[in-house]
Amino acid sequence: MSNPYESQQQLSPADEKMWATLIHIGGIFFSFVPALIGYLVLKDRGPFVREHSRNALNFQLTMLLASFIGGITSVILIGFLILGAVFIVVVVFSILAAVAANRGQMYVYPLTIQFVK
Repeated sequence: MSNPYESQQQLSPADEKMWATLIHIGGIFFSFVPALIGYLVLKDRGPFVREHSRNALNFQLTMLLASFIGGITSVILIGFLILGAVFIVVVVFSILAAVAANRGQMYVYPLTIQFVK
C-alpha cells in the first residue's frame, strides 16, 4: 500500500511542456485561474512547469490589477483604453509564452509584478 503523503512523481519533459503551454493559453480565457490551479497542483512535479506556472500566475495577477484600475478609471473614460490594452497584452504575451513553453524554452513576461516568488 502506498503512502498518500509521499512526494508526487515527476512529470516527463513532454508532459511539463504540455501543461505549461495549456496554463498560458488558459490565461487568455480564464484569467489567473489556470495559472493558480497549475501552480498549486503541478509546482512539485517538475522545475519547468513550476517556473512557467509561477510566471503565468504573476502575469495574470498583474493584469487583474491593471483591469481593476481600468475599471475604476472607466468613469473618466481613460479606463476603456486601459482595459483594451490589457486584453491585447494578455492575448499577445500569453501566446508568446505558450509557444516558448511548447518549444521547451523559458519565458518571462515583461513588466510583471512578482507576487509569487
